[in-house]
Order: sequence, then C-alpha cells, then structure tokens
Amino acid sequence: MKKRILAMTAAFLMAASLTACGSSPKETTAADTKAENAKTEETAAAEAGSEAAGGVLVMATNAEFPPYEYHDNGSIVGIDVDIAKAIAEKLGMELEVEDVAFDSIIPEIVSGKADMGLAGMTVTEDRKASVDFSDTYAKASQMIIVKDDSSITGPDDLKGATVGVQLGTTGDIYVSDLEADGTTVERYNKGFEAVQALSQGKIDAVVIDGEPAKTFVAETEGIKMLDEAFTEEEYAIAVKKGNTELLDKINGALGELKADGTLDKIVAEYIKAE
Repeated sequence: MKKRILAMTAAFLMAASLTACGSSPKETTAADTKAENAKTEETAAAEAGSEAAGGVLVMATNAEFPPYEYHDNGSIVGIDVDIAKAIAEKLGMELEVEDVAFDSIIPEIVSGKADMGLAGMTVTEDRKASVDFSDTYAKASQMIIVKDDSSITGPDDLKGATVGVQLGTTGDIYVSDLEADGTTVERYNKGFEAVQALSQGKIDAVVIDGEPAKTFVAETEGIKMLDEAFTEEEYAIAVKKGNTELLDKINGALGELKADGTLDKIVAEYIKAE
C-alpha cells in the first residue's frame, strides 16, 4: 500500500513537471496588437501600390474628330490617343480606348465606365459641374465652314441662318445661343455628316473645331473655312468629379510631357506647320 502511494505521488509530480515545461498561451499586449496592425496595414498598402502601378486606364472618346481622334485601318489614332498613351506609360498602366458618341463621354466618366475623357473637349462651366478637368494641353478655335459661293463672311452672318453642328460639342453649345436671333441649329452625331449636309445644300454653314475643319475642307470640294474664328477655347482631360488622385497623376504626367517636348512632338506629327 505504501509503495502504491509513493508510485502515485511520483506520477503526479512528473505530470506537474511536464505541464510546467510545456508551452503556455502567450499574453498579448497592446504593443503587440499595434505592431501586428501596422504590419497588416503595410502589407495592404504595398498590395494597393502594386495594383495602382499597373492596371488599365480607360479613355472615352468620339473617334470622328481628326486629327485629334479618328479611325485608321481599324484602329483609333490621333493626337488625343497618343497623349493618352504617353500618360498611361508615365503611370505604368495600359491604355484602353472606348469610342462612344460625344455626348456620352461625360456620362461614361460619371458612371465609372471610363477613367478619363479626351476628345478635343473644351472646358466649360456646364461641363465643370459634372466632371473635373486637367491642366490645358491644347488651344483651339471654333471655325465656320461655308460653301464657296456663300454670302456668310463672319460670325454675325450666322444669325438667321441654318447652321450644322456636332451634337454635344462646344460648337453646339455656342451656336445654340444664336437661336434667340432666329438661327436654326441642325445637330449631327458626326462632324462629317454636318459637312456633307452643307455640301448638299441642306444647311448654310457648319461650326466645328479648327483642326477638323481644315481636314474636312481639304477633303471636300466646293467648301471653305472662314478666316474669322467663331470662338477661342482650350482643351483639357475630363475625369470623374472628386477623383483628385487620378487628376493629380494626369497633371503630373502632362507637366512632364510638356517639359520634355513630347507634347509638341505629338501635335507636330498630326498638324504640320503652314
């Protein structure tokens, strides 16, 4: 009996000894929790930075506006496309171009379907209510196209005339102001459709941006561009309102492209000095 008690005592002491030598739950301190959270945040930030450095930059445009954007052998090319490619390269991203109706560009940006809009888009107060704009990257003029034998010689002669414009463009916006003076505004989805209507004698004039106007006049017999501009304006890149992160990146890239001469080279590639 004594031996049995001694054996049981020895077994108890051995078990206690093993428990003492085993791993016990580690006490978690506030400092440990803070360090772990910081590590998690660093990992998340690194992953987010990696994603931001890559990815796709979606550009919405209306490819009916040479030389800024137009179709060529199945591809969309032009000044705006090359500028967007250069910006995407600066941001370490891949550019994707979506061709939509001009008046659908801002809705595409607002809805998040597109990241930015480049389409020879003029900065106006109405548009600034819906989107934010980058720094100016080009200056342009709204010009008047008429038939060679037209009696229209300047902007004042558009009062009471029938004028063709591309739907949703600044030409549309500014010519609409003349409706109170008896001007009839005919709106077309594409600029060349307005020019075609002019050639066919359906309208008296077309108001459209200067560079596309030059292209249309060069390719169409019997029409000319007047010397006096209808308006002077500036082009910029539209982004979703409040997206300051992307806007700052675009402005930074534009600044670099202006400084190193890339912007001028792109424009010179499409617009030759006269």
